[in-house]
Amino acid sequence: MSYYVGTDVGGTFTDMWVADGSGQARVFKSPTTLDVMTGVLNTTRLAAEGYGLCFEEFCARIVRFGHGTTVGLNALLTRRAARCGVLTTEGFGDTLEIGRMRRLTSGLSELEVTDFFLHNRYDPIVPRDMVEEVPERIDVNGRVVRQLDETQARAAIARLVAKGAQALAICTLWSPVNPVHELRLHELALEAMPDAFITLSHEVSPGVGEYGRMSTAAANAALGPVAGRYLSRLEKELQAAGMTVPVLMMTNAGGVLPTASLTDRPAYAIFSGPAAGVIGSLAIGEMLGEKNLLATDIGGTSFDVGVIVRGRPVMRQEISVAGADIRVPSIDVDSIGAGGGSIASVQFGALQVGPQSAGSMPGPACYGRGGTEPTATDADLVLGVLDPNNFIGGAMKLDGEAARRAIHDRIAKPLGVDVMEAAWGIREVLDAKMAALLRRATIERGHDPRDFVFLANGGAGPSHAWALTRELGLPKFIVPAAATAQSAFGCANSSLGLTRESPVYLRAGGRAVPPDSQLQTVEAELARLSQEAAKNLESAGARGDLVLERVLSIRYRGQTNTLDIVVPGEAFGADAFLSAARQFEQEYEGLFGRGAAYSAAGFEVVGARVTATGHLPPPRIAASGEAMRPAGTRSILFDLRAGPVEAAIWRTSFPPPGAEVVGPAVIEFPGQSVVVPPGGVARADEMGNLHVSIAA
Repeated sequence: MSYYVGTDVGGTFTDMWVADGSGQARVFKSPTTLDVMTGVLNTTRLAAEGYGLCFEEFCARIVRFGHGTTVGLNALLTRRAARCGVLTTEGFGDTLEIGRMRRLTSGLSELEVTDFFLHNRYDPIVPRDMVEEVPERIDVNGRVVRQLDETQARAAIARLVAKGAQALAICTLWSPVNPVHELRLHELALEAMPDAFITLSHEVSPGVGEYGRMSTAAANAALGPVAGRYLSRLEKELQAAGMTVPVLMMTNAGGVLPTASLTDRPAYAIFSGPAAGVIGSLAIGEMLGEKNLLATDIGGTSFDVGVIVRGRPVMRQEISVAGADIRVPSIDVDSIGAGGGSIASVQFGALQVGPQSAGSMPGPACYGRGGTEPTATDADLVLGVLDPNNFIGGAMKLDGEAARRAIHDRIAKPLGVDVMEAAWGIREVLDAKMAALLRRATIERGHDPRDFVFLANGGAGPSHAWALTRELGLPKFIVPAAATAQSAFGCANSSLGLTRESPVYLRAGGRAVPPDSQLQTVEAELARLSQEAAKNLESAGARGDLVLERVLSIRYRGQTNTLDIVVPGEAFGADAFLSAARQFEQEYEGLFGRGAAYSAAGFEVVGARVTATGHLPPPRIAASGEAMRPAGTRSILFDLRAGPVEAAIWRTSFPPPGAEVVGPAVIEFPGQSVVVPPGGVARADEMGNLHVSIAA
């Protein structure tokens, strides 16, 4: 028997999704550990035990191991990345400090920006005393205006070495057009610090704008010794136990790559976990024939939302982490601190929930690990949503009395209400915060949520979905068979994929067509990127036909931000340009309202990007299912005014096709509880997904 494995490291649990050769799938969970790797290995051992195998025998039978992790993200958030230095053009040493004039608020949420005391919460990713300027200059056309002063460059590198630099980012002006000086600085740096992790900005983020390029290069360099070392250690541990395949790492953009292909670009996998959840939802959508999806994931720490439109995840070109603006292609996943571990508190007489989380240690009060702060999980236990004796399939016992005590002491008593009302308040506040994020991800971006199918993922997603769909006016939601480990499922079901980009420049006034020479230049760059992406993906193990997607970054003249427009594979001529301009205006009006387009301003193309995808055979999934077993009833509060009602409790690990449950009910899986509200009906399809309709 062979095994397809996907793993995802969350803030509270490390999830593993496993499909065996017969197509039967199972989910395993273990608490996330501080070093991350131990949690992954512990979960792998649980899976081996689940299949009646020793650890080594299970590893030897793995034919695919997909992985998503928060190692890089946590290193930046906790400032535990490597000590990094920066080499840049003379006169540009303050670039990271200035940060587009919004450095003081970079990385803050909309609410946090209004709090002056949070300004400058995050220091630059590299402190100013670790930034060295070197005399050199290349102009916008790639012409060397001032030769590199190698004597001063060596002295600058020596100063960084003396200050303990473990990594180095090299970012000179206009290096994407002509990288000659960055390449030479790399050679000089290797002479002085041969063991350091070195990043060249034109390789990791070859776009226009020195701040985004420098910030990305600095983040990548700082993560190299941390994330690269982790992935290498994990792969060696698994291969020492008998695994013969490489670890396939999920990238921000949604494809997986062997870890060896990402050792020099760890910034490309910072958001691998959230991206994997969207890719898993995309796979579910393809099975169901649905192209518009709201991919939601409620875990122990955060609530993540990804939007899939017409079968394509919405993308973004820059992410912000702890004040560092990192310009790498990424699936656009909005997140807030709202999950099962979100801590509830009373501040100035008002109930607050999150963004702080109890995590896995000590965890919610009901975990019995020393936590005393009330959390959303504690509230769900008090409300009857969770069974204290069947949490994660019985792997953990929850302490209901500890949950009630924490809510009473910290919430109910300060507010002057009883424990049940306080628990309901925690639930209401949390649901309201998540509904607001869903509206921001859809309505504020020109999408009607009623045109989408709501997928409820994560350990807590299926228990909150009924309230969120009601808030959005949707008639139903779907709980995928692997909802509790959807990111792990995505890691096991993704194709190989990588992206290559470069700056290009083309300008056209109004409806005018640019000269043929400019169009040919853009086409030549798209062709070069296509060839490079295909070659790199083949070297990463892709076989057979590759799918290449060509994208141009377009904006109106005089604007700063761009929209990404997909262009066809044929030669980029006048007709292709006009078609791209029309598509740009359609998407522009979709975002900013009808009539917002203004073609008289003219158009600018400022970047080209090619994404290459190599198909990997997905695991076979057979939904023979397991009969749902009745487990009595439980008093659950669905509405504070109506009071608790008796709800039927059902248990299964994989619902059989055609199974139906009428609400009020809770269907308990190992790792998740699907709440079917009064008047609702849950039906299982042929693949084990639950379609839950709710009363109007």
